[in-house]
Amino acid sequence: MAASFRLRHAIKLGKLFSRQVTYNVERTIIERTCRQFAAISGNHIRCFSSQTATKSSTEYHNIIQDTEKITGEKAKHEFQSETQMLLQIVAKSLYSDKEVFIRELISNASDALEKLRYLRLSNNEVGEVPGDRNLEIHIATDKQNRTLTIQDTGIGMTREELISNLGTIARSGSKAFLEQIKDKQSEGDPSKIIGQFGVGFYSAFMVADKVDVYTKSYANDAEGLCWSSDGSGSFEISQAEGVQAGTKIVIHLRPDSREFCDESVLKGIITKYSNFVGSPIYVNGQRANTIQPLWMLDPKSITPLQHAEFYRFIGNCFDVPRFILHYTTDVPLSIKALLYFPEDKPGLFDLARDTAGGVSLYSRKILIKSKAENLLPKWLRFIKGVVDSEDIPLNLSRELLQNSTLIGKLRGVLTARVLKFLQERSVKQPEDFNKFYVDYGLYLKEGIVTSNDQSEKEDIGKLLRFESSAASPNELISLPQYCSRLTQDQNNIYYLSAPNRTLAEQSPYYESLKKRNVEVLFCYEPYDELVLMHLRQFNSHNLISVEKEMRDDSNATKAENLGIINKEEMDALVNYMQNLLKKKAYDVKMTNRLESHPCVVTVQDMASARHFIRTQSHQLNEEMRYNILQPRFEINPSHPLIKKLCQLTKTDSKLADLLIQQLFMSSMVGAGLIEDPRILLNPMNELLTLALEKH
Repeated sequence: MAASFRLRHAIKLGKLFSRQVTYNVERTIIERTCRQFAAISGNHIRCFSSQTATKSSTEYHNIIQDTEKITGEKAKHEFQSETQMLLQIVAKSLYSDKEVFIRELISNASDALEKLRYLRLSNNEVGEVPGDRNLEIHIATDKQNRTLTIQDTGIGMTREELISNLGTIARSGSKAFLEQIKDKQSEGDPSKIIGQFGVGFYSAFMVADKVDVYTKSYANDAEGLCWSSDGSGSFEISQAEGVQAGTKIVIHLRPDSREFCDESVLKGIITKYSNFVGSPIYVNGQRANTIQPLWMLDPKSITPLQHAEFYRFIGNCFDVPRFILHYTTDVPLSIKALLYFPEDKPGLFDLARDTAGGVSLYSRKILIKSKAENLLPKWLRFIKGVVDSEDIPLNLSRELLQNSTLIGKLRGVLTARVLKFLQERSVKQPEDFNKFYVDYGLYLKEGIVTSNDQSEKEDIGKLLRFESSAASPNELISLPQYCSRLTQDQNNIYYLSAPNRTLAEQSPYYESLKKRNVEVLFCYEPYDELVLMHLRQFNSHNLISVEKEMRDDSNATKAENLGIINKEEMDALVNYMQNLLKKKAYDVKMTNRLESHPCVVTVQDMASARHFIRTQSHQLNEEMRYNILQPRFEINPSHPLIKKLCQLTKTDSKLADLLIQQLFMSSMVGAGLIEDPRILLNPMNELLTLALEKH
């Protein structure tokens, strides 16, 4: 109740504050406030149904007892020479965080359980082991004595296996076990055996002064054994009474690692790394792993409620998934992935946040890294979920995995599958996809700008949506739809950047294409043309801005195509304009591409030029601007205003000069090459004043 009250209070505070901020900022603040209050209240707002738990977390069950007693003489053994050298590396350098030793020991315990489970299925005699025990992992803490105990009811070890597995650091007990059974017909699944026992076990010496291992093999009449070492250069093995079948590891923690005796710390580490281990894990008698690994289940068996709960757990969020991608493949890599596309719109600061995504990397249900970098490209950072690959080695540090070739292959497979999935949604659920595109389209456009793979860019390009001159207002079309309507003589895809549809349809650059009935995509966001410029091609068709198409149309400026009656007067006007605008206009030409507009400005690459002006205009003076842009001033010889100018240059040069300069500057503003239209005010006032004086 206290947590609920604090949560309601936090939301009320967020709503009050939202009066002074935008909608996106409001939601971000409320979500963060909710998370803070949830953390204070023990995270009670996470609520999981009984469908996701195999046993109640409050049920008490503990098998750990101090019944072991050493009876035989201690036999001392020296570590092999390579083991002595590698031990310090493993204990101090191989792993990124000390807490990883818990993950490793739980993984080893899970291996022991899976080995016994497999043997029970393939050999009926194994099921006759006294007690026929349940397959479980138990952990106990003792703050006073500074010990941590991890016990499993698995296969256990013989004396020879103790020496072999724990005396040679590079030896893999699990690997040897798999080698023995690989040629046998089995009923079990040996692939569930997680990792390499030797290396993972020695991670305990990152935190331990001493480690004791009590073990008893599953076989009938097996002897109880105790293995003990301080990790220096030798270990001791002796017989022991009261040893339960399986393996029990007692870690005597160093003073600087006593936090691992804290039950809450321990449960947090288990939740982080080992929550989805197949066997039950008990901490001081209480079940610690209660959430099912949904990505390992049959997609058809998972309910929407289970997906919603798992999504909130794995993503640490409060909405529900919009789309769900449950993906399994064995080629080219073994992958089981469960990816969620959020329902909520991204927050105001989420778009600019250059962080890792929300997808965690697992290997056989054991966490390798939460929110793994490079697992998906950064432009897919809005996706949340889990990727589990058996090809990922469990016993390597996260830094070693970060830039590995294997992760690169995994990223390529996952990215391609996500793009295919979104393409399928755009066909099967077009309305839902369009809503997704409105919310998350900017991430897709970021992918085109940042990707170095043209094939990937075109796959993303299939998901882009724009309004079109051939479609109704507010109707979005895709690039494949545009290509399907291309005529035989059209090889390019044309687009026009404008603030809205009205201005796009009134644009002087669009007039000629409209007259020829050529379809044009309308880009309303200032970065859209930058995205299409990076895309360059789609289905072997070049993406061309209408401004570039107009500038490159050399036929439009040829004298024989202009149909000018008074050519000498027009040539004289062109020369007059060139002299007047010689420090601004790189060239002045007549064109037949205009009808209702008197003039227009074109540059070599309008999209790049506009982007350059938006980002660098504060560093440019007027002379530098025109030297870089080299604009071409194109006039319509058939327009009444241009015809009148021919006379004004002879009768009133001052008025003609002001009018020409005003036309040029207006064209620059209309082209988006001058961002602040207030630059037109003073020349306009001067022009109007002079015009009124003439009357």
